[in-house]
Amino acid sequence: MSRRLLRSTATVGAMTGISRVLGLLRDIVIARAFGAGVGADAFFVAFKIPNFLRRLFGEGAFSQAFVPVLAEYKSRRDGAAVRQLVDSVVGVLGGVLCLVTVAGIVAAPLLVLIFAPGFLQESAKFDLTAEMIRITFPYILFISLTALAGGILNSYGRFAVPAFTPALLNLCLIAAALWLAPRLAEPVTALAWGVLLAGVVQLLFQLPYLRALGLLPRPRLHWRHEGVQRVVRLMLPGIFGSSVAQINLLFDTLIASFLVTGSVSWLYFSDRLVEFPLGVFGIALATVILPALSRRHAEDDPRAFLATLDWALRLAVVIGVPAAVALVVLAGPLLVTLFQYGAFTLEDVAMSRLSLMAYALGLVGFILVKVLAPGFYARQDTRTPVRAAVVAMVANMGLNVAFVVPMVLLDVPGPHAGLALATSLAAFLNAGLLLVWLRRDAGYRPAPGWGRLLVQVAVASLAMAGLLHALSAEMAHWGGWSWPTRAAVLAGLVVVGAGSYFLVLRLAGLHLRTLLRG
Repeated sequence: MSRRLLRSTATVGAMTGISRVLGLLRDIVIARAFGAGVGADAFFVAFKIPNFLRRLFGEGAFSQAFVPVLAEYKSRRDGAAVRQLVDSVVGVLGGVLCLVTVAGIVAAPLLVLIFAPGFLQESAKFDLTAEMIRITFPYILFISLTALAGGILNSYGRFAVPAFTPALLNLCLIAAALWLAPRLAEPVTALAWGVLLAGVVQLLFQLPYLRALGLLPRPRLHWRHEGVQRVVRLMLPGIFGSSVAQINLLFDTLIASFLVTGSVSWLYFSDRLVEFPLGVFGIALATVILPALSRRHAEDDPRAFLATLDWALRLAVVIGVPAAVALVVLAGPLLVTLFQYGAFTLEDVAMSRLSLMAYALGLVGFILVKVLAPGFYARQDTRTPVRAAVVAMVANMGLNVAFVVPMVLLDVPGPHAGLALATSLAAFLNAGLLLVWLRRDAGYRPAPGWGRLLVQVAVASLAMAGLLHALSAEMAHWGGWSWPTRAAVLAGLVVVGAGSYFLVLRLAGLHLRTLLRG
C-alpha cells in the first residue's frame, strides 16, 4: 500500500514540481516587469480575493467533502449512480458559482474596501485594484469546476493530470506579462486577463480525461439528490474551516495594506518560495492520501487507515524539516537569484528575506496540517478541523497585532515579517490540535520508532545547516554576480545540502528505503 502511495505521491509531486518551477518563472517575470510597486500590490490583492473563494469552492471545502462521498459511491454503488452524482454536483456547484461571480464583479470596490482598506490612502491603487478584481473574479467559476474535475480524476487514480493543470495558469501569466502587457495602456492589467484566460484553459484541459472515464458531466440542477445533500452537509462546516485559513491570509493583506508600499508584494514573493516545497511535497502527499484514507474508512479497515496516516506523518517530518531549515539559511541567496532583476531592487530582497525566513519556520506546521486534516475528512468529519482552524485563526490575529504594532511604533524594519511569523506559529498550533484530536477520535497512536526518527532528523538537519552557512557567501557578493553565477552557486549549495542531510541520516541509522516502503 505504501509503495503505491509513494508512487502516486511521486507522480503528483513531479507534476506539481513542473507547475511550481513554472510558477517561479512566472514570479521572476512579474518581479522583473513590475517590481514591488503600486501595480504589483494591486494585482496581488485582486488575485488573492478570487483565490480566497477558490480555496472554499475548489480544492478546499468542496474537495474535502466531495471526494469521500464519491469514494463511497464508487465502493458501494454502480456506475450509473456515480454519473448521476457527478452530474448533480456539477449542476448545483456551477449554478451557485455563477451567482457568486456576478456578485463579485458588481461589488469589486466594496471588496477592495473590505480586504485592503489601506489602499484608500492612494486612490489610483484603489481604482486599479477594483478594475482588476472585475477581470479576475470569473476565475472562481472556472477554477472551481476544474478542481471538481480534478477530484474525480484523483478518485480514479489519475493523479498526473490534475497535478499538472496549475502549470497552465503560470504559462498564461507569463505570456500575459511578456506579450500582452506592453500592448496595454495599464500594463499590469495584462496579468488580470491572464488569470481569466487560465481559468478557461485549465477547465478545458481536463474535460477529455473525464470523457475517457465516462464521467464527462451533464450538469443537472438536482438540488435534492441524496449525494448532493451529503456533500453540502459536509461542505458547510468545511467552508468555514477553509475560510478560516484564508481569512488569516486576507487579514495579513489587510494589515499589510496599511504598511509601506511593497509590503503586500514582499509577503507574496516570500510566501511563493515556501509554497514550492509545500506544493511539491505537502499538498502532493495530502492529495494522494485523502482517497486512500477514504477508501480504508469505507472498507472499515481502521488498522490500515492509521498505518497510512502514520507513514505519511513520518515522511512529512523527514522531508519537511530539512526543507524548512534550508529555506531559512538560503533565504537571501534564493531571493537574489530568482528575483533581483529589473524593477525588483536589493531593498526588496532584504525585506522579502525577513518574511521568507519567518514563513519558513512554519513550513513543517503547514505540511502537518495538510497531512492530518485528511484523517478527519476521510471519516467524513469536517467539523473537527474547523474547530482547530478557528482556534488557530484567533491566535494568528492576536499574534499579528502583538508582533506588528510594536514594530511599527518602535520603527523596527520589516514589520510585515511579523505577519509571516504569526502565520507560522498559528500553523503549528493548528497541527497540534489536529494531532491531539486525531488521537482521541480515531485512536491514532504513533508507531514505535518516532523518538529515534526525530533525533536522526534533527542531527542531520543541524549538520546540513552548519555546512550551508559555512559555504554561503556574503549577500554583497551574491548581488554582484551575474545570473549564471548565482544559479550555479545556488544549485551547488542545494545539491551539497541535500547530499549532506541524507548522508548524515544514513550514518545515524535511518534507512530511507525502509521508510519509503512503509
